[in-house]
Amino acid sequence: MATFYNKEEIFTATEIVRDFSSILKKVNSREIERAVVVKNSHFRAVLVDFKEYEKLKNALNVLEKIYAKNRNRA
Repeated sequence: MATFYNKEEIFTATEIVRDFSSILKKVNSREIERAVVVKNSHFRAVLVDFKEYEKLKNALNVLEKIYAKNRNRA
């Protein structure tokens, strides 16, 4: 399943190093949903707001519990 990113969300590793505070501010203010880091022409990392990360982590934990419960029934 492919994920699509806006041009405004994609940054080179060099851009992240040079302008980290500004990019972090954009993520935290929700001006952009995430900052995707590209290095050597490959997507390498994603910077998201901490609250968003916690939501994603909690959702993953719930899904893992559901999966484990269903796997134990089989």
